Order: sequence, then C-alpha cells, then structure tokens
Amino acid sequence: MLAQEFGLEHRGPLDGIEVTGVTLGTGDLHPGDLFVGIRGANIHGASYAARAKEGGAVALLTDAAGAGIAADAGLPILIVDDPRGALGELSAWVYRTAGSSALLFGTTGTNGKTSTSYLLEAVLRQLGLVTGLSSTAERHIGELTVVSRLTTPEASEMHALLARMREAGVRAVAIEVSAQALSRHRIDGLIFDVVAFTNLSHDHLDDYLDMEDYFQAKLALFDPEHGKRGVVCLDTAWGARVVSESRIPVTTIATVGHAAPADLESAEWVVEVLDERPVYTEFRLTGPDGRFLITREPLIGWHMAANAALAIVMLVEAGFELEAIGAALEGDAEHEPGIRAYLPGRTERVSGDRGPSVYVDFGHSPDAFENTLAAVRRFTTGRTIMVFGADGDRDATKRHEMARVAAQGSDILVITDHHPRFEDPASIRKTLLEGAKLAADQPLETYEVSPPEMAIRKAVSLAKEGDSILWAGPGHQDYRDIRGVRTPYSARDEARAALREAGWG
Repeated sequence: MLAQEFGLEHRGPLDGIEVTGVTLGTGDLHPGDLFVGIRGANIHGASYAARAKEGGAVALLTDAAGAGIAADAGLPILIVDDPRGALGELSAWVYRTAGSSALLFGTTGTNGKTSTSYLLEAVLRQLGLVTGLSSTAERHIGELTVVSRLTTPEASEMHALLARMREAGVRAVAIEVSAQALSRHRIDGLIFDVVAFTNLSHDHLDDYLDMEDYFQAKLALFDPEHGKRGVVCLDTAWGARVVSESRIPVTTIATVGHAAPADLESAEWVVEVLDERPVYTEFRLTGPDGRFLITREPLIGWHMAANAALAIVMLVEAGFELEAIGAALEGDAEHEPGIRAYLPGRTERVSGDRGPSVYVDFGHSPDAFENTLAAVRRFTTGRTIMVFGADGDRDATKRHEMARVAAQGSDILVITDHHPRFEDPASIRKTLLEGAKLAADQPLETYEVSPPEMAIRKAVSLAKEGDSILWAGPGHQDYRDIRGVRTPYSARDEARAALREAGWG
C-alpha cells in the first residue's frame, strides 16, 4: 500500500507486508519497521540491510545504488532517488502525523532555540495544556522525559515522537529546529502553526560555506511548506532579512537597548527589562494597541527575557489571548509570579549559598559567551572566572573569536577540553590560547588545564566568596566524545564535587 500510495519502484514481493514504523538505524529497529538505507560519508546504509532483516525489518527503502548493495539481503526493496528527501513524507504517512491535531511551534536561530522552546512549553503548561518538547537537551511526552541525541531528530524519529505524543494526549508541541534539520529534511512532513527566529551569529561554518549559506538554511523554515505564521526577533540585523524574505506572514519583536533604533521603532512587539535578580529577570512585553504584559522568567540575562517574550508572542500568534497568558503567569499561594521553567544546563547555578557562584552553560559560540558572561558579571561582586573548551571536528573558524570574547568578559580564564572527538585536544587548546591573547592590552591570568575534571577544580581553587565561575560548553550533556567513544561525564556533578572538596558544601 505504501508503494502504491507514493508510486514507488520496488523489487521483491510486497503482498501481505505491513509497515508499522520507520528507522535509519539498526540500533533503533523494531519488528515491522521499514529500514531506510542512505548513502553516508564512508558507507552506504543499505550495507546493513541483512542485519536489519535479522532485527525484524520487513522492507528496505533506498536508492538505486543501495538496491544493488542490498540485493541479496532478503528484504523487498522500495527505490527512490533521494531516500532522505522522501523520509519525512513517508514517515508522516506511516505514523499518520500529516494532519496533527496538536499545535506545533518551531524555533530556529543560532542561540536561544532551546531556552525559547522550554519557556514556551512552560507557559503552555501553565495555561493547562498537556505538552510535548523536542530540544537539544530532552524530549518531553507529557510527563515523560527522554534524553536527546540530536538537536532535531531525523524525520522518521520526529514523526514517531509525534505519534507517541498523540497517544499521550499532547495538545501542543515546542520543537527546536536546527539549520542542519532544515538542510537534511528532518522536519519534512510537518507544518508548524507558528515558527520563530531568534538570532544569527557565527557558528556551524563547518557545515555551511559562509554566513549567507547558513542564513539561507534557517530561512527555509519561513516557507509555506514548513510554517503558517512567523515571529521574528530583530535584535540582530539578520532578523530584518528574515522579514523581507519570508514567504509566510510574520510579526516582529525587538528588545530595548539591544535592537538597532530603526528596528526597535518598527517592531510590533517590544521587550523591556524592568528588574534583574539572581533568580529571575522581570520584563514588560508591549504589543499592538498598547497591550502589555509584565512577568518574570527564571534565568539571568536580558537575552533570556527576550527568549521568553518571543515565546509569548508565538502563543499570541497561535490564537492565545495575551490577557489569558498574563493570568496564567500570575503567582498564587504555592508559586511566585512568572514562568515556571527549569532549563537544564542553561546558565544553571549549581552552587550553594556559601562560596563562589558556579554556573554551567551549554553556550558554545562567541555571541553566547558574550551574553552569558555579561549576565553573570551583573550579579558578581568579585571576579568572574571562565572555564571553557571547544568542540573537536566542528567549526574551527570560531575558536579564536570564542576565546577573545571569553578573555574580554572575564578576569581569569581556565582553558580546557570539551569534546575533542578525533582532533588533538592539545591543538584545540593552543588555538584557544592564541585567541585569548587577542583580547587584552595586558596579559590576562590564564591557565591551561586538562582534563576538564581538573580544570573546574583549578577554577574553584582560585575562587573566593563573591566570585563567580562560568563553565561554558558542556551544559546538560552527560558525556564527552573522545575518539568516537561517548564517555559518561557530567559537568554539573563535577562542579558540585569540586565545591564540596574545597569545603564550600
């Protein structure tokens, strides 16, 4: 029936075969699955067809080359020119997710995707909806939480996730959409009710030719095949580009003190930070006709207030009344007013009441470093100490700028390792040390410490009461990638252990 529905060329008998799922990997295979073989950088996925059959796959979808490779695997074969390009539409048909009854929200941008998605989901919950989430950190299916492997899962996994959410009664889903997800067809078959753009800054130039190429990948979300309506933040100049080139209706939002004056003047929604505390940021969101809302989000930094405001405007665009949102965010006998959200590894404070404040953050771009360091400094009476490394086998062009921004925004640097992957970690650290020297007129107190378990202990040994330590990079992740092996590892646990060992409790 699948072959008939899509008019697919096939080899081998299909009578009586029922497909109940779709997968790209034998590790995720369930009996009844359609196994999809895609040409990889080193090997064609169709090479695993025989293993897939042993695991219960009932058919193979691949290209002509893959059909030749898997000819003797014993599976009936469906043939398409571009298996990855067909994956979304086929998965939507198998999982019956093409006409999703849940509201779908998609957020893209260099920084802020995860935070916006979590804050959006939190407001939806406070409005009384059963929610779903797909982010870099986690997937939520109502009250169930599972760990994420990709920022945006492959199309087959995404549609399976939405089908599982439907079974759990989920009414609204917040999805983080990476540039790679758009380029690699991971959200094909989905039409979002509202999509949003946060910002664009230097990142992922290992995947894209230049910033223009990277921008065009993000812009694809603002197309009728992916979204119905859009919300665009004008805090970076790229936002105006999205507005002018979007193919769907959009509304705009800008933050006082951070958007260009002309963009602030033209924005339909304006965000203004009113109060900043170590445990929340209060802001006013003003929209058309003078309507406004004053609320709080539980994170430090103006950029987090901007993310929260963006999430609220997305809800308004989806049909929620601003007044109803405001009422949901009011405090009660059990809760302080504001958005009740926990964002793992996003400027997450892991220290106690005594000693230095220690924050663990997932930021790994120059812009993320700059905003998070500024937020931490605002609540630091002493010195700001920064611990960071850089990903191996990823965009190396941003390393100098990351280190320069880190040096410019801190008093002490501790340069260490992150995910070296197959790169020499000493070489990565050397590049970061070079970048740090670009920032200061006079030498900054800098340490090179490997491995990161020792780096955080070095930072804690240097810190005093009133100082702050920002450990950027690992965030929520529970592993380090060393020569292709994911070694169990938690920056949050290591930071807490370092504090205990230093006597801070």
